[in-house]
Amino acid sequence: MNVIAFVTQKGGSGKTTLCVNLAVAAEAAGGRCLILDMDPQGTAEAWYHDREAASPKLVKLAADGLAEAVAAARRQGFTHVFIDTPGRDEPSVAAAIRIADFCLVPCRPTPADMKATPATIATIRRLAKPAAFVLSQTPPRGFRIKEAEIGLAVLGPVAPVTVVSRNVFQDAQGAGLGVGEFEPGGKAAQEIDELWGWLVKKMEKMQDGTQKNIA
Repeated sequence: MNVIAFVTQKGGSGKTTLCVNLAVAAEAAGGRCLILDMDPQGTAEAWYHDREAASPKLVKLAADGLAEAVAAARRQGFTHVFIDTPGRDEPSVAAAIRIADFCLVPCRPTPADMKATPATIATIRRLAKPAAFVLSQTPPRGFRIKEAEIGLAVLGPVAPVTVVSRNVFQDAQGAGLGVGEFEPGGKAAQEIDELWGWLVKKMEKMQDGTQKNIA
């Protein structure tokens, strides 16, 4: 079982959007997934309540219930656990990083988001966890994306897939769907599928013992 935490100390970076969409993509690829919503805002939980499909499952919990929830997921045969965390520095974020096998750090190509990343990476490094940045909510093209990639690469690896800001993400979330369900074959669905495929390969390398901590 793989545990993936979505962490950053900057709100509005797209953690929940990536979390639920990657969980849906993982289910579509044959996985059995559980989302653990640790964010007091409960955006993932609201999405789950709007959802008609029975999976992926979602549990709302606080930091003190995280270890037992992950242990229960392992006993119940889930293949992937996705942890959505608060967009600020608090103990639940460190708890999610500590229990994760891999951390994804969403970051918009804005000065405010870029300035917020070092604190998150410091916690990831202190806990010796593999991680990578994901550029999210980006324009379709432009110099800001490249500048952000260069800036983030100083701190750690950057996923090769950029997730562009598209209205379909909000439309799908409001319907309790992933973008691959709401608009199959669309550009947003393609980006999510490519990001999931990259992440699967990254985790496979770790399990094979050929990938060291990369944060």
